[in-house]
Amino acid sequence: MRVIAGKARSLVLKTIEGMDTRPTTDRIKETLFNMIGTWLPGCEFLDLFAGSGAIGIEALSRGASRATFVENNPAAAKVIRENLTHTRLNTQARMFQLDVFAALTEMGNRGYAFDIIFMDPPYNQLLEKKVLEHLSTSSILAGDAVIIVEASLETDFSYADALGYEVTREKEYKTNKHVFLKKKAV
Repeated sequence: MRVIAGKARSLVLKTIEGMDTRPTTDRIKETLFNMIGTWLPGCEFLDLFAGSGAIGIEALSRGASRATFVENNPAAAKVIRENLTHTRLNTQARMFQLDVFAALTEMGNRGYAFDIIFMDPPYNQLLEKKVLEHLSTSSILAGDAVIIVEASLETDFSYADALGYEVTREKEYKTNKHVFLKKKAV
């Protein structure tokens, strides 16, 4: 796994051993960043269920002004810190080694706001729905924020409308998909 483009291009990233995280493949990561590349310069990026931090690090490498990483697993959080140091992007990063919901609450209390929120929760546990429910009443979404969920192909987002979201795009791969959501205009 490596950084694909930007100022940290080609640097190899660590990941934790075992099956506790599913790193996004370089090919899928490249496709995702080709879709969102023009949104990155100067943005505030949030990487939930961050794993190795590869998605947030890619965002920083491509011009995000800051990335915030949320990862509860101590081994994965350590790998994120090591990857940030290795890529020399640590001065643009914030790290929350907390449960996602505790971190979201803390960020709301601190007045953080994000332009892009990416989440890659464990598949088929409805965690993305719970996060979207939490975000629907949160102050951390910047005015025109985009939420991107990496999910299994089976994951159903038909509830999104009832939570006040519009699915703006869906990109399917062989084994998973990216779903892009925005808050509906009031």
